[in-house]
Amino acid sequence: MTALDRLPGFRDFYPEPLPTPDAWSADLRQHVFDVWRQTSRRYGFREYDGPPLEPLELYTQKSGAEIVSQLFNFTDKGDREVSLRPEMTPTVARMVAAAERAYKKPIKWFSMPQLFRYEKQQKGRLREHFQLNCDIFGEVSTGADAEIVALLIDVLRGFGLTSEDFVIRLSSRTAWQQFFEQAGGNPTQAYDFYQVVDKLDREPSEVSGPKLQALGIQPETVQKFLLEGTPNSELASVLENLRARGLGDFVRVDYGIIRGLAYYTGIVFEAFDRKGEFRAIAGGGRYDGLVRQVSGGKLDLPALGFGMGDVVLAELLKARGKVPAFTSGVDAVVLIEDEALRSESLAVVQRLRDAGHAVDYSLVPQKADKQFKRAQELGARSTVRLESTPEGLRARIKQLSTRQERLVPADQVSL
Repeated sequence: MTALDRLPGFRDFYPEPLPTPDAWSADLRQHVFDVWRQTSRRYGFREYDGPPLEPLELYTQKSGAEIVSQLFNFTDKGDREVSLRPEMTPTVARMVAAAERAYKKPIKWFSMPQLFRYEKQQKGRLREHFQLNCDIFGEVSTGADAEIVALLIDVLRGFGLTSEDFVIRLSSRTAWQQFFEQAGGNPTQAYDFYQVVDKLDREPSEVSGPKLQALGIQPETVQKFLLEGTPNSELASVLENLRARGLGDFVRVDYGIIRGLAYYTGIVFEAFDRKGEFRAIAGGGRYDGLVRQVSGGKLDLPALGFGMGDVVLAELLKARGKVPAFTSGVDAVVLIEDEALRSESLAVVQRLRDAGHAVDYSLVPQKADKQFKRAQELGARSTVRLESTPEGLRARIKQLSTRQERLVPADQVSL
């Protein structure tokens, strides 16, 4: 690596048109942000943010010391052990624990942080990504679980995706806990059991089978539970709620989803593309004990939420032809064909910008045909050109799509 190369696993975002086919688009990123923000606000969620640097303990206290190998962590100049945030849930749990008295319940918040993980790069996973996080605090009802799943569905629908493109697989840690206890599992080994189940579709039975047997669980009973897929009461309630909204086609019960993180306590879910070409698009669930853990036992507040990264989402949108055509967004280009009118033309540029329009012009003297070609390249809707006439200074406004023109006094230019 030379001094001018970007770090592995990190991205440069370019404005359209992109310099290479594999370059990341700043315009697509903004489109993703816009859909994330607009949909979250339609559900009554409020935006928050937190610091990109947090105490290392915020992550090790819930995930153990083994997570350190996956973090960008270091000792700062104040001799504090810190880390770039790998996820947002611990941060929002800390923030809610500190300020929940100032907010009426349920608290419904969203954020769009950039997150960092020091791990091996692979398809759909880099060392940094942007992520939509939506969380609800202070509500135990399964109505909240249905609301958060519905929000996830509508975010994906906001990109033009349909039930033929993706599905939300619903599961329940409660159902798995009941299964584990009824099968004779040791309660102290429940998390180890969840870790094995979480990898069943990625590990051969020759590997997972002995692991289950070591925990006192027969592999065939696990397979039977997975195949039957009978929803427990909490899942049935969520399914009924979503069907009432007309969203039933977007979800199905799949106990193969268990979520590897230890803090999940109830319903869990992941979103996948129907063709199975990509990693999970999003994932989340209920984590009722995390606020209590982060607050040191001072506050016990139920919580649930999900995260959706931009990397897999962007790949999916490209594969399904759901990426819009991006333009410069320029409303008009002011053509300065007569340098004697540059000052008056600049006044028109400023008035149009003050009115909220995106306006461009040539910064230096340039031939008229080059200025017009630039307007076309920018995808401008109009051109404006000042002319001296016997009646005074006039502006010729041309709509580039229709080629229609109109002539107005220079001080009355409008688009």
